[in-house]
Amino acid sequence: MTKLFSPITFKNMTLKNRIVMSPMCMYSCENGDGKLTPFHRTHYVSRAVGQVGLVMLEATAVEKAGRITAKDLGIWDDEHVASLGDLVKELHHYGSKAGIQLAHAGRKAEDEDVNYAPSPLRFNEKYQEPSELDISGIKRIIHAFGDAAKRAADAGFDMVEIHAAHGYLINQFLSPLTNKRTDEYGGGKENRFRFLKEIVEIVSKEFNGAVFVRISSDEYNDAGNTLEDFLFYARQLKALGIDLIDCSSGGIVPAKINTYPGYQVKRCEAIKHTVGIPTGAVGLITTGIQAEEILQNDRADLIFIGRSLLRNPYWAKIAADELGYELEAPKQYVRGWR
Repeated sequence: MTKLFSPITFKNMTLKNRIVMSPMCMYSCENGDGKLTPFHRTHYVSRAVGQVGLVMLEATAVEKAGRITAKDLGIWDDEHVASLGDLVKELHHYGSKAGIQLAHAGRKAEDEDVNYAPSPLRFNEKYQEPSELDISGIKRIIHAFGDAAKRAADAGFDMVEIHAAHGYLINQFLSPLTNKRTDEYGGGKENRFRFLKEIVEIVSKEFNGAVFVRISSDEYNDAGNTLEDFLFYARQLKALGIDLIDCSSGGIVPAKINTYPGYQVKRCEAIKHTVGIPTGAVGLITTGIQAEEILQNDRADLIFIGRSLLRNPYWAKIAADELGYELEAPKQYVRGWR
């Protein structure tokens, strides 16, 4: 059996293969209510039909003021739970596990009258200057993550991912480029990590299942976090019981990034082997052969597929054909699968 199509277990969740639908914002909610639409159901369920092992929903706001745009999905209200639960049941029906990414945009919230950050520094001239969070605001958002994790559990999700990457709020606390605080949530890397630490603790308390964390493992700025800083964060996350670190990069400050196939895998591999924690590889992974190489050489434990799954919900079938693996077809599609 190929490694890509072998099962793997995290806590009480066993994935049938190592293919993960990477969380990707669809900006498709209507009326600013954060609720699922028919598009979302078609979008996610089709990837489950296509045999993706773990279908992860896009960045889902833990509070209304934490949306990137007014069209973001939300999990800030109990009213969101029922429709999310219905979607989870559909994903399970087709053999996929269901995940959700819990997020807060911080200073990158585009459509809010007020947005929040650890320090009053705007992302660029197109964004407003954020309001610096006081301690009560920090605690409010930490509890919002906990409440969102409880709602995710109530909806039946198999796992949650804490979004600490791409320049959003948690990433803003982690980075010396955006965190200029002098209290217990700023200064050295131990203090900058405190916000994420307390979020992990409350999420793990409210969600009895697998918990992943997505980080930006390269900030593309000499004054930002170094690889050693990220290894420190990874060690702390491992000690907190995190199941996997999803290794992306960029987004904390404007930067020109030289992208190429697998451009984020090297740091993913370094974190996995230096810290001894499972990792997920993401970033221009487009073929089954490429994904198999990453897994066979123990560079990561899961393969997060983004744009390739947007192009083709049946990417898993294409990858299986490349690898000579006979992927079981949905019974309705057997005639066209061979």
